[in-house]
Amino acid sequence: MDKTILKQVISEQKLIFEKKIKIIDRTIPAKVYSTNKIVVITGIRRCGKSTLLRQISKKIKNYGYVNFEDERFLNFNFDDFNNLLECFLEKDTNTFFFDEIQNIYGWEKFVRRLFSEGYKIFVTGSNANLLSSEIATSLTGRNLKIELYPFSFKEYLSFKEFKIKKLLLTEDKAALSKFLKEYIKFGGFPEILHSKDFEELNQIYQDVIIKDLLVRQKIRDHKDFRELALYILSNVSKRISYNNLKKILNFSNTSKVKDYIEFLSEAYLVFELSKYDTSIKKQMINDRKVYAIDTGLINSTAFQFSENKGRLLENIVYLELIRRKKEVYYYQDKCECDFIIREGRNLTQAIQVSVTLLDPKTRQREIKGLKEAMSQLKVKKGFIITLDQEDFVEGIQLIPVWKWLLDIKQSKS
Repeated sequence: MDKTILKQVISEQKLIFEKKIKIIDRTIPAKVYSTNKIVVITGIRRCGKSTLLRQISKKIKNYGYVNFEDERFLNFNFDDFNNLLECFLEKDTNTFFFDEIQNIYGWEKFVRRLFSEGYKIFVTGSNANLLSSEIATSLTGRNLKIELYPFSFKEYLSFKEFKIKKLLLTEDKAALSKFLKEYIKFGGFPEILHSKDFEELNQIYQDVIIKDLLVRQKIRDHKDFRELALYILSNVSKRISYNNLKKILNFSNTSKVKDYIEFLSEAYLVFELSKYDTSIKKQMINDRKVYAIDTGLINSTAFQFSENKGRLLENIVYLELIRRKKEVYYYQDKCECDFIIREGRNLTQAIQVSVTLLDPKTRQREIKGLKEAMSQLKVKKGFIITLDQEDFVEGIQLIPVWKWLLDIKQSKS
């Protein structure tokens, strides 16, 4: 790539990068600024990785920024990295921000060289396996990995400039209820907070499917892959088995199903949840539950079902649990419990999710499942997350989802 063109692209990109836009600060560890490791930021396309780099850049001087998604980098190859470095060194650059660098073959060698020469490096990518290659594995132990997701409900409220108070008035609760409904419907992708546009959400989905999956993974059977992706998004919070999916979608073998779901997971589009079992082997062969990266993406893409509200609520709870870095499973025996939390060697929490427990049959099912899980797994803490119901029923605490998402402590009544 011609050095003159390279300089021009870099200059134009930095002007756009430094353009003043409204930024909602994301929660990031303070050690990001002080670490002597490579900072690796991964997450689904358009979840805010570039904006997070902007947030970080406010505290850093003499940095260089490159967005490798720019179509002008289509012919950029490994040999061009030296020209790139020369362009930056002319300006005494000591920190590098490389956006979507996985697009360039051999990027790991270049980053490793810069790192060994003492430069501070931040890289972003839309694939969970950004550091999975043999060369990138050599960076293991030398990197600090941050996984970024679409906005949490707390970040969503920050965007709406809603201040969370200890004492909420009636109008505050009404506003919270309105914002929660919006959040469940449209999700937390940053650019959707402005538009509330399902077409734009669907475009994000199509970009992930085409650019991050069909093209990058070199998937040949586009029709089969799209059908499986749509089926998964239409069945969030339900149990699936590779064998059943093979039959439903008329695939030739289960390996194809497994590979496709792994691709979807690597792109952060879907997540698989294992059934808790003391046997790792059984965990691997048991049915999985599936969740999606964003409820807005589900609503804009998937087939609609009458029970959607409960499944969307469960999806939101799952996403918050992984944001909080929890090790999560589901429980199933005679009854079912939505989430079991493991911390170290101990199972510490059992969580059910239900829109409401006003219906006697629903109340009996949810409480029975929670109590069975707590008894069988010897879990001391258990509660039920609802849409807006707050109560104690049969000694079980019912917590409105907004209180749980905002981590507002409960008091017994």
